Amino acid sequence: MNVALYARVSKAHTHQDPEAQLQPLRAMCGAKGWTIAHEYVDHGFSGAKESRPALDELMRDAQHGHRDFAAIACWKFDRFARSTKHLLRALETFQSLDIAFVSLTESVDTSTPYGKLVFTILGAVAELERSLIAERIKNGMKKHGAKKPGPKVGANGPSRTTLWRRAR
Repeated sequence: MNVALYARVSKAHTHQDPEAQLQPLRAMCGAKGWTIAHEYVDHGFSGAKESRPALDELMRDAQHGHRDFAAIACWKFDRFARSTKHLLRALETFQSLDIAFVSLTESVDTSTPYGKLVFTILGAVAELERSLIAERIKNGMKKHGAKKPGPKVGANGPSRTTLWRRAR
């Protein structure tokens, strides 16, 4: 079976390396006797963004048959997307094209009915987790004494650090 691999790292300028995702995917493909048709890698993009260069190319290639693959494999499904809506829309596209989606870490394979169910549930959990994190951050910023972005201006005027920065 021909397989397309997808990997994504959120921050291109940090020590994140897509090889940490790609190497286990290549090993899985080798163990199953699958052929890697192409590797799609996004550097420096959040999973919350539905439009990413490599992901867009992957979707175009799948929809227009530019590359021959029967499955798309990723290391962890949240590397693909964090929004349930995005996951389900992509899954529907893959189903209509008879392309399976495989997540190595979660052992999800949408070529099976059970895999489709698990994929949908895990997508909902990832979206819930992202929403909870955002809610905690917003609540933390409302807390009295929380660090706020921008210059520090208190009751006695700007801080020494702010004054020093302004002088430079």
